Amino acid sequence: MKALIGVDPHKGSVAVAVIDEALGELLERASFVQNRAGLRALESWAKRFPERRWAVENAGGLGRHLAGRLAASGESVVDVPPKLSARVRVLSTGNARKNDGVDALATALAASRNERLAHVEPEAEKEVLRLLSERREDLVAERTRALNRLHGLLRDLVPGGIAGTLSAHRTARILRGIRPKGGASARLRRRLASEVLRDIQTLDRKITDLNERIEAEVEASGTTLTEIFGVGPILAARIIGTVGNVARFPTRAHFASYSGTAPVEASSGDVMRHRLSLAGNRKLNYALHMVAICQARSDARGGSYYRKKIAEGKSRKEALRCLKRRISDAVFKSLIADSRAPSRSAA
Repeated sequence: MKALIGVDPHKGSVAVAVIDEALGELLERASFVQNRAGLRALESWAKRFPERRWAVENAGGLGRHLAGRLAASGESVVDVPPKLSARVRVLSTGNARKNDGVDALATALAASRNERLAHVEPEAEKEVLRLLSERREDLVAERTRALNRLHGLLRDLVPGGIAGTLSAHRTARILRGIRPKGGASARLRRRLASEVLRDIQTLDRKITDLNERIEAEVEASGTTLTEIFGVGPILAARIIGTVGNVARFPTRAHFASYSGTAPVEASSGDVMRHRLSLAGNRKLNYALHMVAICQARSDARGGSYYRKKIAEGKSRKEALRCLKRRISDAVFKSLIADSRAPSRSAA
């Protein structure tokens, strides 16, 4: 008997449900405390099912620690998106009632017939790139917030504010020329602007150092993604870290659906039509969008294809969507080639 263990993780507890993978029947339910002793007890309890695999809901969030721990010990673990398990729960029960045991069972059922779920890999290089990419996103977002605060302070120090993009160098030059007139509040605004400027300078240094580290990791990975026009080390790291194991996508069409670059069919009767897909992984979709913008502005193959679509009567947005799908196929082909190539560590 092959057992599939569905896991519904929480901060303080872990609910599990075991089903017979062949029959889909519930075998057992249990709950464990989310600490070292509780996780050791969970691993000991699971040994009663010699042939087993795990399905962890939200293995990239609350279930990350448990999923990584199981994968590191040699267990087979897949990541079940919360939306998928929620849909299975509603379809299975026919109502919206839920508890931890029901959620764990829905997670197991969602994984029982789905071969496209992402496998959790122990300490893979993809995980390193994902962590570095997410850290960079956080720093860039914080820098943007700091620049917005700086714009607000300068608006009250300089008549009409400062137009255009601010940089640390430009802001420093502007602040040197400001002599506050208007009492204590104006002097405080200038001092606060100087403090925010120092924050931005610190963030700039951190982002620069992180860029260099990401470039080194991407080069060490030996990926061919950077051979695609418009894909630099930063976007390559985001794509690799987001996609994970590309082998879970049987075809480039499945990959395009995951990236949100494939149109959604909305036909009815004799009316055949498609609409823009707003589903899929939005981080991956954004990365492909940035590549499409770069190619559309160039004279390379992507730019000529974009202009060809416009000449055929498509709008600029429609032509860009066509180009994004073309780029999605190229990215998928590159990731498949990378997965089949011998690793540099093995070499």
